[in-house]
Amino acid sequence: MASRWASAADDAVEDARRKAEKEEKKRLKAEKQRKAEEVKRAAEASSTETNGRRHDYEDTERPAKRRRLSYSGDEQGNATEESERHLLCFQPPSWQHSRSIERFDMLNAIEEGSYGFVSRAREESTGEIVAIKKLKLDAVRDGGFPVTALREIQCLNAAKHRHVVNLREVVSGEGETRNDIFLVMEFLEHDLKTLQEDMDEPFLPSEIKTLLLQLGSAVEFLHDHWILHRDLKTSNILMNNRGEIKIADFGMARFVGDPPPTNLTQLVVTLWYRSPELLLGAKEYDRSVDMWSLGCIFGELLTKQPLLQGKNEVDQLSKIFELCGIPSEDTWPGFKRLPNARTLRLPPASKTAQGSIVRSKFATLTNAGVKLLDSLLSLDPVKRPSANAMLEHPYFREDPRPKPTAVFPTFPSKAGQEKRRRHASPNAPARAAAPGLQGDVDFSSIFKGREEEEKGGGFHLKLV
Repeated sequence: MASRWASAADDAVEDARRKAEKEEKKRLKAEKQRKAEEVKRAAEASSTETNGRRHDYEDTERPAKRRRLSYSGDEQGNATEESERHLLCFQPPSWQHSRSIERFDMLNAIEEGSYGFVSRAREESTGEIVAIKKLKLDAVRDGGFPVTALREIQCLNAAKHRHVVNLREVVSGEGETRNDIFLVMEFLEHDLKTLQEDMDEPFLPSEIKTLLLQLGSAVEFLHDHWILHRDLKTSNILMNNRGEIKIADFGMARFVGDPPPTNLTQLVVTLWYRSPELLLGAKEYDRSVDMWSLGCIFGELLTKQPLLQGKNEVDQLSKIFELCGIPSEDTWPGFKRLPNARTLRLPPASKTAQGSIVRSKFATLTNAGVKLLDSLLSLDPVKRPSANAMLEHPYFREDPRPKPTAVFPTFPSKAGQEKRRRHASPNAPARAAAPGLQGDVDFSSIFKGREEEEKGGGFHLKLV
């Protein structure tokens, strides 16, 4: 039954309109697809034509100099068939072969250390004077490479600082010495150990502050980059004739994390600069071992003599406790848990002077200077300041102010003229040596008795 509201004529017109609209949409869509296909075919044809023909650089607007970066053409800039077969390649600098030691003229020997021989040399091509360290590889079996040498190269590459010696390159030997490895470093005229031996008087207070600020800046950089030097001493601190110092000899350095590894060797740092926790067998330590060495260097700069000259580990502990006081649970919590401290027999606190005698030993040092030295030589590693805290100490802001390096005195260079004299100071500990305390004295009885003596405000330990 048809609806009384419907109109057959109107419905037919509407259906025809909708059908026409659909047809128009289909036509427009087909036209769009056809144009897209034409564009695609044109692009493919253009690409094929470009790849199939030779480049005509006379018709381009690109400059001739730019063209020759990729093609070694003729004088007019046209590429030749031979040049098109070669690609422009760049060799990464890190993959270059190491140079030969034959490119350097050895001038004179400087010093022999625990991990290498240091000589002064001249580079043939430039005439520049450098220091060359020949690494000791004899102790390594089966043609291996010593881990100390790897760590030294790794740390020196990472320690690019104004007051750290610059490692320029690593070179190898030739012929019979082809297995030898050499470190080429910048040459500095002096080391603080030799320099102080030849000086009539110690450095001035203003000069000491300048040296300590430079040294503290370098140590701060190393510690911020997770490097422990572990052999700071005056013979490893180089100085030029402009008053600038640089830390050298990274043979015992290594990277550490936070917290440091628990299996660190205790046989590090030259004896006279070794901290008490290392002497007592600590295998877990941190940056504080370097700060103790800085305290020893501070004292040495004040007197020209090493501060704590022990004959062996036992005697070294004796001298440390004589200067810094007998340790207790109040001054050094937990020290009795260290391996070599378990059999340590200390005199009763009532019979000994517990405090440090730094004040009486350095009578001319200011109060701020005494506080700084006392903190660096704290028996408890936790109480030693960081390198950053050391640089901010009031000692460096009081008079006399640090002397500018431009007005530092100059000295004749022994390293530049002749073989350096052998020093009485001990060498850095060798890796092959057995860890622990050495000597004929039984460690368990070294502090069996202690008598306080009135001698310059200090006291002496009686060894039995």
